[in-house]
Amino acid sequence: MSRVPVLPRRLAFVGSSLPRQCGIATFTADLAEALGALYKQVEFFAVAMTDPHNAYVYPSAVRFEIAENDLAAYHRAADFLNINGVDLVSLQHEFGLFGGPAGSHVLALLRDLRMPAVTTLHTVLREPDPNQRRVMDELTTLSSRVVVMSRRGVDLLQEVYGVPPEKIDLIHHGIPDVPFVDPNFYKDKFAVEGRPVLLTFGLLSPNKGIEFAIAALPEVLAAWPDTVYLVVGATHPHLRRREGEAYRLSLARLAREKGVEDHLVFHDRFVSKEELVEFLGAADVYLTPYLSEAQITSGTLAYAAGMGKAVVSTPYWHAQELLAEDRGLLVPFSDPHAIAAAAIELLGNDTRRHAMRKRAYLMGRAMIWPRVAQDYMESFTQSGAAKHPAGPSRAHPRRSDVLPPLNLAHLLRMTDDTGLFQHAIFDVPDRTHGYTTDDNARALLLAMLLEAAGDDSLIQSGHAGRYLSFLAHALDQDTGRFRNFLSFSRQWLEAVGSEDSQGRALWALGTVVGRTGNEGLRGMSSRLFGASLRRLLEFKSPRAWAFGLLAIHEYLRRLSGDLEVRDARIALAERLLALHRRVATPDWPWFEESLSYCNACLPHALLLCAQWMDRGEMRDVALRSLEWLARIQVSPDGCFAPVGSNGFYTRGKQMARFDQQPVEAHAMLSAALEAHGMTGDERWRTVAESAFDWFLGRNDLRAPVYDPATGGCRDGLHPDRVNRNQGGESTLAFLLSLVEMQLAQSPIREK
Repeated sequence: MSRVPVLPRRLAFVGSSLPRQCGIATFTADLAEALGALYKQVEFFAVAMTDPHNAYVYPSAVRFEIAENDLAAYHRAADFLNINGVDLVSLQHEFGLFGGPAGSHVLALLRDLRMPAVTTLHTVLREPDPNQRRVMDELTTLSSRVVVMSRRGVDLLQEVYGVPPEKIDLIHHGIPDVPFVDPNFYKDKFAVEGRPVLLTFGLLSPNKGIEFAIAALPEVLAAWPDTVYLVVGATHPHLRRREGEAYRLSLARLAREKGVEDHLVFHDRFVSKEELVEFLGAADVYLTPYLSEAQITSGTLAYAAGMGKAVVSTPYWHAQELLAEDRGLLVPFSDPHAIAAAAIELLGNDTRRHAMRKRAYLMGRAMIWPRVAQDYMESFTQSGAAKHPAGPSRAHPRRSDVLPPLNLAHLLRMTDDTGLFQHAIFDVPDRTHGYTTDDNARALLLAMLLEAAGDDSLIQSGHAGRYLSFLAHALDQDTGRFRNFLSFSRQWLEAVGSEDSQGRALWALGTVVGRTGNEGLRGMSSRLFGASLRRLLEFKSPRAWAFGLLAIHEYLRRLSGDLEVRDARIALAERLLALHRRVATPDWPWFEESLSYCNACLPHALLLCAQWMDRGEMRDVALRSLEWLARIQVSPDGCFAPVGSNGFYTRGKQMARFDQQPVEAHAMLSAALEAHGMTGDERWRTVAESAFDWFLGRNDLRAPVYDPATGGCRDGLHPDRVNRNQGGESTLAFLLSLVEMQLAQSPIREK
């Protein structure tokens, strides 16, 4: 009795994705569409490779983005796929699609996956260099199955790379399912009715050999004077970035030199599939004069031949196979006279041309997308996806190489000689709203944590001193209170800042006193701390108390004998504990009647106090309230989902899901790392990792909040989009989270 194949439930494509102008992006989109039409019970989504210097507005089907040269992003993508219960990965491979020597970065992703991967090889080299050979050997080993689109590809995999034949699937490049029609049906769309039409399409680059087709035109025109040659497609983006339109302009100059410019028409754009069908439909002869033999796959050739076009091609590997048995004419490489002779022959011999078209079209029936989708699904089911489901929905233990590299570029861009700007428009500093004590305090705190991690760059560059100088200027010595909002014209916009901004300023100052080795920074911070601490006990805000307790903890690292500060810690800790006793109930184990912002700082502060004051009740209250907060801030699919700022969460009412703010992720991460360090319970490390992954795209929108291209962090998640602005608060929330994760992974972690 034969076994009924079990389909994967969730399938992810990894490769380039539209709107990126790339043949693999088009292939992947078409394959996904065909599979989705046939297998509606399977969920499909994509992980997109993004090339340098580009940013794309991807459709909702793209759930994760990998910056080509960011090795850590490949590890994060594997985490994302593992966490989200993917049963199988369909990897589209081309050496130039991935970063590292010979595209080796993709191996990091494959090594980390906990599900099978079926890899489609769009290139197989007969003579790989050592790096290419190493990558191919590991790639084919890590893949459950490999797919190639030509018999030559199968042979090369076995003969050159030693891949077992039972691991290889030959599946044709897919093509649209269109009727066999006369070219005259479409010619009026392009104003070429009644004229012989030659066509080449695809992204323009010098390896396509179009100059030899243009050089053939004078001979073709001598026999068929009304002939027009359509060249359809944009210049390849990588070529355009390096050289602009130099290649296309060289083709236009050649046409003028040959006197055929009136017979050459460029359609310089990336056309849709529907437009392409019409262009191909209008062609009498398709030309593919590529310059290199070593091409096992050509999507353009597959489209042209499979849709019933008469083809004249150079004999690269895929053409030799696809155009065999008189399904097309092969001509020598770089030979315009041979191209002309073949085109003249086909244009003048209707019987042969139509017979050739029919043979190609009949062969193409096995290449239409529904058939190809069925072949792929058979390969997927044979890969073992059903036998090797993805593991439980939890993150891998994080390694340091999984964390993104530290990038301070946006922070430095947001800092001028006054201090850190509050807001940005996209990644451009917004001077309109000036500066805040809150953000400059956070930036100073970051400088201290970086120093603890062995990086004193913000101190050496003078930025730490600049942030501290801002706090000194913000403090009103007469009242001991900090002002918060400073205009770009350096005018204070209020006489007294909020209690919370006072607490944050103290937090930064206490951290400088407790951690830095820089005597100047420490001396000034100690004075400011002493001048402002006395007001803390007058405040009513529980968050100001919590920020103050975090400040005191840092201060007492170095000056543990300061009795006044120790007394302040006792008084504020007792206040927080008393507040919890008054408000908390079994179903609402919290300090207040509502959750608002930076919620995790409250149990975080109490946890530190419990540790240093040796108070068991404080410890229990802190852990119980933090555990409840962690439990309610989880989405149905296991992502961190902080209380939204558009309504927050009042007891007895519905919790706001949006707008989700980066400061919430940092507050939870920091508190969870403290809980892990105190208890050793690995659940807290998982909570911290989940909060960190929120920045990287494991969130309700499946959209990254951190922008590795700029080093900035976007300002949060709205219900329908990411806020694209990269303000100071958000950027520091990410940078503080990153450095705290790095410190947590250090062999010795300071308590």
